[in-house]
Amino acid sequence: MTSVYAQRRARLAAQLGAGGIAIIPTAPERGRNRDNSYLYRHDSYFYYLTGFTEPQATLVLAADGSSTLFCQPKDLEREIWDGYRLGPEAAVASLGVDAAYPVTELGSRLPRLLENQERVWYPFATHEGLAAQVEGWLTAVRARSRYGALCPTAQGDVCALLDDMRLVKDAYELDVMRRAGVISARAHVRAMQRSARMLRAGEDCREYHLDAELLHEFRQGGAQGVAYDSIVAAGANACVLHYRAGNTPVRAGELVLIDAGCELDSYASDITRTFPADGRFTGPQRALYELVLESQKAAIAVTRAGRRFNDPHDATVAVLAQGMLDLGLLDKSTYGTAQDVIDARAYFQFYMHRTGHWLGMDVHDCGSYVEASELGQSSQRKDPLSGETITNRPSRILHPGMVTTIEPGIYVRPAPGVPEQFHHIGIRIEDDAVVTDGDCELLTRGVPVEPDDIEALMRA
Repeated sequence: MTSVYAQRRARLAAQLGAGGIAIIPTAPERGRNRDNSYLYRHDSYFYYLTGFTEPQATLVLAADGSSTLFCQPKDLEREIWDGYRLGPEAAVASLGVDAAYPVTELGSRLPRLLENQERVWYPFATHEGLAAQVEGWLTAVRARSRYGALCPTAQGDVCALLDDMRLVKDAYELDVMRRAGVISARAHVRAMQRSARMLRAGEDCREYHLDAELLHEFRQGGAQGVAYDSIVAAGANACVLHYRAGNTPVRAGELVLIDAGCELDSYASDITRTFPADGRFTGPQRALYELVLESQKAAIAVTRAGRRFNDPHDATVAVLAQGMLDLGLLDKSTYGTAQDVIDARAYFQFYMHRTGHWLGMDVHDCGSYVEASELGQSSQRKDPLSGETITNRPSRILHPGMVTTIEPGIYVRPAPGVPEQFHHIGIRIEDDAVVTDGDCELLTRGVPVEPDDIEALMRA
């Protein structure tokens, strides 16, 4: 796969401009306690350009395409404790870079690499202390001005260039994401079936039991771990958007919401399913579930090349607003029509998040949601709930290869006028979609969404 990363470096180099040079470090290691660190995860921008997963590394890329890697030197004693290191000597052939040096030489070699360049690019506001490091290296360059060295006079955020590159996935990336979706779907199926099985057997089922099934299937499928902390929410906990799996009992007659996905080879998946703990929806649960599912189908129908990023959200809200009136969550005599509900944002009481986000190496992946060519086309409106003035800009035009989630939901907390039969019901349905010229490709339908299919699965 070296060629994939070399191609990406070449594409970035071509955007740096004459005299441009980019500095892209990987993520730092983080201490967890006195003698232990958190499980290490590399920086996504750095990995995107190198495929290198070791800590303490920095890539330097010049506009002429030349690349220099700084990485940990070979140290046989430390490798006994911490694991194998590639080392600078092997990095050139293994990673396809032009030169490699020990990371201990970063401070001495960087000023020389920056000499006589015009603009230095690096990730803004993503690496604590990096901006100060850059200033220090530039100070060292200026100190050599008496010897004819020229110092870069401009700085640029390399994230602005890499974000657009990462937004459209190549064939390799899509292949990995498809496999991640398959693994995550199997994990959701496993959790659903265990919930029903334990309750049928009269066992004490807890959220952590279902979380364990997810983790088992992720690792069993070859994924390196979770893409984010899994949400396993039983009963009323499903109305907490970022709830984490705890020890709450999973009870027959209640719903369980699981929002979980694995990370495979540095790419995330992201699935949410809501299901009856014992495998059978009640009438009110099914009514709300079918409303959310219909809103997702409406969003899926408009997720295609040429449409806007906001279109799926608008389609979702239109369905949910009408459904909230039809089911009595919102009183028609108070709120009027579905369009009135939308204009007043009255739906926000039960649906308070967006319908999707970019997905890729990060679960909330990089990339602007505003169409760059139309930044100047803005209008202002006053938010009917907060009273704040909001600037509207045209949302991103969808192109083939973009990947987005589609995740409508509804969350009903007790409140005056809200029918009691719906209290404490939280439902979200989420799938990962690849934009194409036609119908979008759903990567995560290995786990069912139709209520009858969910019930049949849980009876198995």
